[in-house]
Amino acid sequence: MSVQTVARRYASALADVASERGEASEIQEELIAFEKIFQANPMLEDVLRNPTIALEQKRAVLTKIIERVRPRPTTANFLKVLLQNQRLTELSFINQKFAELLDVRAGMVAATVTTARSVPENAQQKLHAKLMTVTGKKVRIDFKTDPELIGGLLTRIGSTVYDGSVRNHLQMIKVKMAG
Repeated sequence: MSVQTVARRYASALADVASERGEASEIQEELIAFEKIFQANPMLEDVLRNPTIALEQKRAVLTKIIERVRPRPTTANFLKVLLQNQRLTELSFINQKFAELLDVRAGMVAATVTTARSVPENAQQKLHAKLMTVTGKKVRIDFKTDPELIGGLLTRIGSTVYDGSVRNHLQMIKVKMAG
């Protein structure tokens, strides 16, 4: 079974429980914090991934981390289930699917807007309103910069890309001139 399929199943189950309990955003934040802890400690990830280390030892390590971080019981139980099923090292994929599911359930889409320079706040608000009109949904925008765009912007919503960058226009002119 692919990692994406596994991540979607765990994320879906967690989203059901978290939504039912009204803890979705809090659990999401806590799981992101745990993901950062694992990423910041490569040796910890190696221990969790190593099949020669007994499950009880891994459980003891996770319990110590949970005691220090003190997440909600739902988050702690979810992490223990992941450990029990040897899926804790896939937490980043599960977090990604969890966020996507929460967005879908909230009627929200994620967009990435890349520009050559940072976008002023008033222009960000206008773009946000325009994307909400285009998609008919709430939009969460992640703004990035890429000087190679020269100017304009590149917007990605799901698998759809709107490329209004100067770089793209120059490439199109080049293709037309070449024949």
